[in-house]
Amino acid sequence: MAEPRVSSTAVTQKVPVVQGPETTPVTPLHQPLLHESGLRHTSGEAKYVDDFPAPTGMLIAQVVGSNVARGKIKTLDVTAARGVPGVLAVLTAKDIPGENNVGPVVHDEELLARDEVHFLGHAVALVVGETYEACRAGVAAVKLEIDAQTAITSIEQAIKENSYLCDTHLMQRGDAATALKTADIRFQGETRTGGQDHFYLETHVTLAVPEENSALKLYCSTQHPSEVQAIVAHVLHWGRHQIVVEVPRMGGGFGGKETQAANYASLAALGALKTGRPVKCWLNRDQDMLWTGKRHPFLTRWDVGFTKDGELVALDAFLYSDGGFSTDLSRAILDRALFHSDNGYFLPHVKLQGRVCKTNLPSNTAFRGFGGPQGMAVIEDIISKFCERTGLDPVEVRTKNFYGAAPRNITPFWQEVKDNRLPRIFAELLKTSDYTKRLGEVRAFNAANKNAKRGLALTPVKFGISFTTSFLNQAGALVVLYADGSLQLNHGGTEMGQGLHTKMLAICAHELGVQPDRVRVMNTATDKVPNTSATAASSGSDLNGQAVKNACETVRERLRPIAAKLLQVPAESAHEILFAGGRVFLSSRPELSLPFEKVTNEAYLAQVSMSATGFYKTPDITFDRATGKGKPFHYFAYGAAVSEVELSGLTGEHRLRRVDILHDVGSSLVPTIDRGQIEGGFIQGVGWLTCEELRFDDKGYLRTHSPDTYKIPAFGDAPLEFHVALLENAAQDNVIHGSKAVGEPPLMLALSTVAALREAVAAFGPEGREVKLDMPCTPEALLFAVEEQKK
Repeated sequence: MAEPRVSSTAVTQKVPVVQGPETTPVTPLHQPLLHESGLRHTSGEAKYVDDFPAPTGMLIAQVVGSNVARGKIKTLDVTAARGVPGVLAVLTAKDIPGENNVGPVVHDEELLARDEVHFLGHAVALVVGETYEACRAGVAAVKLEIDAQTAITSIEQAIKENSYLCDTHLMQRGDAATALKTADIRFQGETRTGGQDHFYLETHVTLAVPEENSALKLYCSTQHPSEVQAIVAHVLHWGRHQIVVEVPRMGGGFGGKETQAANYASLAALGALKTGRPVKCWLNRDQDMLWTGKRHPFLTRWDVGFTKDGELVALDAFLYSDGGFSTDLSRAILDRALFHSDNGYFLPHVKLQGRVCKTNLPSNTAFRGFGGPQGMAVIEDIISKFCERTGLDPVEVRTKNFYGAAPRNITPFWQEVKDNRLPRIFAELLKTSDYTKRLGEVRAFNAANKNAKRGLALTPVKFGISFTTSFLNQAGALVVLYADGSLQLNHGGTEMGQGLHTKMLAICAHELGVQPDRVRVMNTATDKVPNTSATAASSGSDLNGQAVKNACETVRERLRPIAAKLLQVPAESAHEILFAGGRVFLSSRPELSLPFEKVTNEAYLAQVSMSATGFYKTPDITFDRATGKGKPFHYFAYGAAVSEVELSGLTGEHRLRRVDILHDVGSSLVPTIDRGQIEGGFIQGVGWLTCEELRFDDKGYLRTHSPDTYKIPAFGDAPLEFHVALLENAAQDNVIHGSKAVGEPPLMLALSTVAALREAVAAFGPEGREVKLDMPCTPEALLFAVEEQKK
């Protein structure tokens, strides 16, 4: 097992990971564990923000949103609303004591619109009242008149009107223009990917509670408590020390609560400041879908060249994303799309450009993959179309284009690809999925059936791990050990159901050698761990795990002399003492051991500090956006999936018959958690690519704003057979206990489903015809594609 680097003063615990005799050390690392809140989730005992008992005097806050997508405010009269029984305050931009802006990077997003509105539902006022009924009456009583202007509601319209949120970003290597001219096969095309609603079970919510001495406690459903703290401080014109943000847990996040929780936290805080009473701001499902940002839709126009036997020669692509009305994280998301436009393939000559379009829609934001899925979709779409045109085998084409030995190991952004595991993963998955045999069966089925066709496809994933904004690659932790040997663990990551707390608990228990039930993971709070980064970019375990390890090592090394004294071990042999299984012992004589709590109690009596902070920053992360060169990722995570589908040519409906996944998680910290992330990520990706469709009308109104019109995958949409395996013997150097990130990469495995659907559509027509199919591949889109293929 590869161990990450540790400080020279710490002793790394090398503890066996399998259960043995009673005297054999045991660690919870690399073994199956229940999710630390799993039983409470199922019993209803798990507490979310809206489950907290209402504090005495709690008020409700409701947003007054614009009724047009673009225009200038002509009249905003809140006089009548303030007179509604049960309404205590109606606040507008004039009532904000600090900065009227919640833009997380670029300050281009007003909390409450002052003069202009930029999307339908743009907040112009806040009604604070005793009940939801009073607030709704207050909202209805606000007199709002807006001079409406023509709204920009699509990427194409934004391009036509030169409406952008940033300049063009360029990454290139080689000479794409010249290489394209000499390519054996050259063709052009477009790739479209749609947006996606986060559809977390818990919508946005914050409870703001005033405290003494001009302070606020915010209980908030957010992935980024430190950013919420900072933005609320700016809005109130306070210092951050006056605000504590606590996150009990989230009922899902997926990126949607990385930046945009700050909007509703700021509104709740503003209401609490003005009334002096606790205020809750909660969005119902319709409001959450109508007003919050989604995954960015992308339109990519490309020009590609191949050799006649299927090797990529050159790619020139321009990626346009729909950022909505403000910048949010759109520039970084576009960058990651560009970073992943190669997926796992070497591009000898490449020119990648991208720009974020400004539209009059809610500001789009982070979503699992953070632009990576949209970038990967481009190259996978290109390879599928090439194979449809030429009849070459898609598996062979994909395999021969993988990154390899130098000079075929340099990405378009000039980072070296090391330890490429895709060839091994493809070879193993081809065998375990019985791909060749099943491909013959699919072809036989298609030959025998007129109105139903099947498709089988294998696609890879290469996903970069780290925040591409370098300074965000840091984390902190606080470990508090008590005299009875139990402890509380604080870290900067947030729990949204993904199992981060479970992994941190396992690391903590391993490092201090205690049983997992002796560790209590505390709510994430800014008064325990300050200046945290968002739980995002798949880096939660990598960053916070190292910080937890660092803190635990500090505490353990303080205990070591105490243990040596109790065990009567000479000081020069103290480094041989192990902490494991709730006991402390000499590695050479495990039968001579002490209960861990005896050592901690003795340490308390000896006046030894038993709390410690931990810190970690990712090494060697650099990227120069101006030149498009650098090393933005600490490492790459790899995986592959085989999808088999059956498609009805009469209705456009399809069924996922079987999915086989082999995914690289390094040496898994907690295999049960990682398997859950892989399964869930894949299904969420299938939703994005096949059934989740956002439909805005030309007025900027989202027509699909509830489950009756917006379809996420249901139980029946899961594959009939679902085989998930973790790549074995795959420990990653210089990462926490040899593990790899797992949050985002599995989502992109779902691109295999699109490739399989294209194969099924192609089977309805003659060979050599390119399939015309955009994403999401809804039944309507698939039916139209089948009809087009039959022509």
